[in-house]
Amino acid sequence: MGETSKIIIEPVTRVEGHGKVSILLDENGQVTRARLHIVEFRGFERFIQGRPYWEVPVTVQRLCGICPVSHHLAAAKAMDVIVGADKLTPTAEKMRRLMHYGQIYQSHALHFFHLVSPDLLFGFDADPAVRNIIGVIKKYPELAVQGVMMRKYGQEIIKVTAGKKIHGTGAIPGGINKNLSIAERDSLLKDIDQQIEWSRGALKIAKDYTVEHLDELSDFGSFNSNHLSLIRADGAMDLYDGGLRAIDAEGNRIFDHVDSQDYIDYIAEEVKDWSYMKFPFMKQLGTDKGWYRVGPLARVNTADFIDTPEAEEARVEFMALTGGKPNNITMAYHWARMIEVLHSAEKIRDLLNDTDLQGDDLVVKGERRSEGVGLIEAPRGTLFHHYRVNEDDQVTMANLIVSTTSNNVPMNLAVEKVAKKYLSGTEVTEGLLNRVEVAIRAYDPCLSCATHALGKMPLTVTVVDHNGQVINRRST
Repeated sequence: MGETSKIIIEPVTRVEGHGKVSILLDENGQVTRARLHIVEFRGFERFIQGRPYWEVPVTVQRLCGICPVSHHLAAAKAMDVIVGADKLTPTAEKMRRLMHYGQIYQSHALHFFHLVSPDLLFGFDADPAVRNIIGVIKKYPELAVQGVMMRKYGQEIIKVTAGKKIHGTGAIPGGINKNLSIAERDSLLKDIDQQIEWSRGALKIAKDYTVEHLDELSDFGSFNSNHLSLIRADGAMDLYDGGLRAIDAEGNRIFDHVDSQDYIDYIAEEVKDWSYMKFPFMKQLGTDKGWYRVGPLARVNTADFIDTPEAEEARVEFMALTGGKPNNITMAYHWARMIEVLHSAEKIRDLLNDTDLQGDDLVVKGERRSEGVGLIEAPRGTLFHHYRVNEDDQVTMANLIVSTTSNNVPMNLAVEKVAKKYLSGTEVTEGLLNRVEVAIRAYDPCLSCATHALGKMPLTVTVVDHNGQVINRRST
């Protein structure tokens, strides 16, 4: 048996957090294995122990500067259970929803325009000196400004609902600590029509790209998979609350409307020695077949409908591409993500016109409990927060299943499939290696959420032959 050589991509670029890819080649240059390694270590589940439960929604959001609102709200929902707040006041729930849709809107805009658009606009093989956000600004200045302004708008929503744009304090156990003033409402309403128009344009870019490159993308890191998300009681997409629904690659229900407090009866996590990320799976299907995808692609696939008119029209068009069955094209994540951008803009408009946001009844409490689970649809997929609290109000157990963690197996499969298709038996070029990263970016992974510690720069790719000699090295 011949010896292998190895290609290392470290770190993966244009994603949140730090990770690396290892690709093993046999002596004939054929890819034998490819893996995405997460090289950060996250300690939040340990050092949150011993802290008072009311600190948790503010503390755990320090996991991330990109999607802190998701952790803030998931933890707050878990603490609602702890304090017995089984039903929030209309003002509290709608303020949280507004905060959440602002988060979805700004995060999706950031990912699409800043991290993904260089690949779509310039091509996977373009000069990396051009294939970046600066290149987009130079050649497509109006598009670049649009992306910045969309993100800014979402951040302004977070500011008025959470108190500040990053790491706010708006959600507290049992409710919220502020309502929305008339002045804050009016400042956001004056720009909402423009945001909806920009959302339509972003959706068109993602849709047209997918349709125009369908033949290539159908086999680009794509594979059949299960999908999981929260779903509203009537089957509608609900990014803030609902029961868990899982479907297989054909759209058959694996389980449906599972209460968030019962998730542990359905979802387990596997540990492997080559990644700090765990590998979640559905218990009834086991580790080999129980893995699943989460995020925009999964949410559009699992929903029976979307309850805002323009996004629903877009969902119907999206599902028509696959005859109504789940879409398993990895790069279709971008199209689905922009459907959610439009949905979020529509939801924001509706909420801003809801007078409940000016209500004064902000907090409720009930019978105290010792354990609580909070689930929410973060930008990258279903987010699980699970806590136990003792009689002294201290957290004794914390378990987080982050969206990127759930996508761990799918991302590894995408990496391996792209590597085998494009790198086997060919000269290794930057453009070919970028294809591996393109497949990862489709999932919009937040590696600093999935783990938490150190990363290193710059990107270095080293090619080693079967005798262990370095034959090529590239750095950025």
